[in-house]
Amino acid sequence: MGKVAIVTGGTGGLGTAMCLALADQGRTVVAAYYPAEAEKARAWQAERKTEGYDIAVYPVDVTDFASCAALVEQIETELGPVEVLVNNAGITRDAVLKKMDKTAWDAVIATNLSSVFNMTRQVFEKMAARRFGRIVNIASVNGQKGQFGQANYSAAKAGVHGFTMAVAQEGARNGVTVNTVSPGYIGTEMVMAIAEDVRAKIVAQIPVGRLGTPQDVARTVAFLTDDDAGYITGADLYVNGGLYLH
Repeated sequence: MGKVAIVTGGTGGLGTAMCLALADQGRTVVAAYYPAEAEKARAWQAERKTEGYDIAVYPVDVTDFASCAALVEQIETELGPVEVLVNNAGITRDAVLKKMDKTAWDAVIATNLSSVFNMTRQVFEKMAARRFGRIVNIASVNGQKGQFGQANYSAAKAGVHGFTMAVAQEGARNGVTVNTVSPGYIGTEMVMAIAEDVRAKIVAQIPVGRLGTPQDVARTVAFLTDDDAGYITGADLYVNGGLYLH
């Protein structure tokens, strides 16, 4: 059995591609899903089996520290120690600041930023004790450059990389790497639902001339979680087609 890898938000568009890429690496993959979506998760799991992938699905509320602790305890009991963690779960609640209520702010910060602490805290110390771990946190181009109407999302995703850089320093001597991947505009269902004329304007701003694919992001995640990727830590890898360069 390969090293156990957890992908939060594992049944979404990006999460699915990441789960498959990690399975192709020989990992024992767990797709963690929001508890209210159990039926959808089981259907997702069955679809993966038709593709030849046996991926476990476990419920977790990433905004709740105790739920994250229970998830990791159950996985370690049933599958083995967690050696790869991809913090991918995220939501949007967009509004200009003058119309953004506290509920929208709190929901995005809890799901996109606090979740990264909630999950990492459960596995980091054990990874360090075993002297091996790979943690990848999914941020966003909008956490780097900001985005009109996304004060909550941009703040959370910027915070993700701050967390990465701090924890990377704590894990470095014990074989635990912590990195960020910042996708640009990826052709997920959410982006493809944008009106075609608006989408065309977005693509026109991307130097490579196309939206990214979930596989573009997943390959980057797989690269960072590879056993041999031990000399890359605290980095933020841009997967944005040249949309933002810094």
